[in-house]
Amino acid sequence: MDANDWNKRYETDEYIYSKDVNRFVAEFCGDLPVGTMIDVAGGEGRNSVWFAERGWRAENVDFSGVALAKFERFAAEREVAERCHATEASALDFVAAWAPADLGVVAYLQVPDAELRQAIANLVAQLKPGATFFGVWHALENLALGNRGPQDPLVLPTVASLTDILAGLPVEIVDIANHDGHVKTVDGLKPSVTVCALARKL
Repeated sequence: MDANDWNKRYETDEYIYSKDVNRFVAEFCGDLPVGTMIDVAGGEGRNSVWFAERGWRAENVDFSGVALAKFERFAAEREVAERCHATEASALDFVAAWAPADLGVVAYLQVPDAELRQAIANLVAQLKPGATFFGVWHALENLALGNRGPQDPLVLPTVASLTDILAGLPVEIVDIANHDGHVKTVDGLKPSVTVCALARKL
């Protein structure tokens, strides 16, 4: 899927992933000291705006210009536009305007391992020493359980695959584990296995 596909998906007045922060982002990052953060593939900005409301400088990187326009409107609505920045670029090779950052977040960037490895490496390279990296994904285990969410095994990571990716980067792994999560559907929230990864840049 390319930027044009995502632009079409985001061309609605509705915020397709809601305006609510992802619960794992809030759980794992809510107590961090305020600083500057980079939200990779942040879409309409639900996580970026949440951080900005808490005093962070939040840069949302996404290749969908339509999503970023909605992010900017959302930030203005919440009166945090001065602490938000939109960067239209691919997760694979973006250059963050506000790097080096204190926190990097990747939430539901469901792409094949080689691309995910490149995106995470690119993000980590733009974090300060001692900065936090946090990622969250729909996990491969969902397929065996018959859960909703992406059905392509090539874009569903595991604890093992994420451990392998992070092991090749200058980070200390703090926690990688599966959690009970959910996926939003037209029929409401449905069960999903969610894998979360927390690390600290060396």
